[in-house]
Amino acid sequence: MRSRDLVLEAINHRDPGKIPVDLGSTGVTGIHVRAVENLRKYYGLEYKPVKVIEPFQMLGEVDEELANIIGTDVQGIFGNKDMFGISQQSGWKEFRTFWGQVVLFPEGFNTTYGEDGSLLIYPEGDTSVPPCAKMPREGFFFDAIIRQEPIDEDSLNPENNLQEFGFLSDEDLNYWRNEFEKARNSDKAIITNFGGTAIGDIALVPGLNLKHPRGIRDVTEWYISTVARQDYLHAVFERQTDIAIKNLEKIYQNGGDAVDVVFLCGTDFGTQTSRFCSVELFKSLYAPYYKKMNDWIHTNTPWKTFKHSCGAVEPLIKEFINCGFDILNPVQINAAGMDPVRLKKEYGNHIVFWGGGVDTQRVLAFSTVEEVKKQVIENCRIFGKGGGFVFNTVHNIQANVPVENIVAMIETLKEINR
Repeated sequence: MRSRDLVLEAINHRDPGKIPVDLGSTGVTGIHVRAVENLRKYYGLEYKPVKVIEPFQMLGEVDEELANIIGTDVQGIFGNKDMFGISQQSGWKEFRTFWGQVVLFPEGFNTTYGEDGSLLIYPEGDTSVPPCAKMPREGFFFDAIIRQEPIDEDSLNPENNLQEFGFLSDEDLNYWRNEFEKARNSDKAIITNFGGTAIGDIALVPGLNLKHPRGIRDVTEWYISTVARQDYLHAVFERQTDIAIKNLEKIYQNGGDAVDVVFLCGTDFGTQTSRFCSVELFKSLYAPYYKKMNDWIHTNTPWKTFKHSCGAVEPLIKEFINCGFDILNPVQINAAGMDPVRLKKEYGNHIVFWGGGVDTQRVLAFSTVEEVKKQVIENCRIFGKGGGFVFNTVHNIQANVPVENIVAMIETLKEINR
């Protein structure tokens, strides 16, 4: 069975006989660039600087050579611009990180150093405007810099929070057409994030790709707005989803049938022990717009829709299903109420668990090889029964995870699938 068929069987809740695997296809199922290099060394691959395909989190490219060794069944298509609005189509250049690794950044990735020695990055690589993110000298990824202008409650305009949500240009459509043609030659399942569909994703609120972000761009103010400025957010979400559906229609008409799964939204609703909003608030503020996009997709395309939300979101899973989401990620099994047995029993026939394969916070990062193997086997047994499961770690694999533990996870998956 081809990788694509394996994934399609699983996400249609049929038992494919093996556990499909995703490592590296999206910005929430990826591997830090340092861990990618460590894996290449471990498996004896020829040295080459690893491409940073998602610079905000410093995720590295899992190229075809490494993907074949790992045994991934999913291929991701990333957008033509990254989180900072920098094109990845104009060549790559070498850059030495704080931890000494030489990586490849896009040519337009222009940086400076702050007074405290931190690495500063700029929207669209334009150093004439204030920086939008920084990486501390001891850090391994970027943190957003809040550039919130003073808020005048009487003049707040929802259009300001729509700066980054525009209709696709001919250049954008050409990019997607070319990527779809390449994807048709792959035997893997195809997942992509077209952008513009993330409702209130806090990682996007600061507008890292905008030179002069307007509207509500402070993380704290945004969370306050979910209670105190709901009419404003409804206006933003209504217009944003109108634009998104028009763009999705154009994309599908331009070869989008090559895609199997669409990453629709990465808004996190969970903390380690609870949630950022009540079930009632989710149903009134977010659900109508999720359902609006999911309904259009399921009426007009064969795409499956992918919802990312970290944390203790068990009370919201029923609502995710009601909104039309097909897939939940990262399935944070160490958060309150996220017991794998209960999740599979209660929701396994209605939503696909794409993740939850191993706990990245404690087990993968700090436990022994044997403990990693044990958890991988157990979670595959629970989640994999009857399909409805794609193996991925609980969110991205971080920089300093012992390579022996990552390899133990990979090799255990191979043993399970043999």
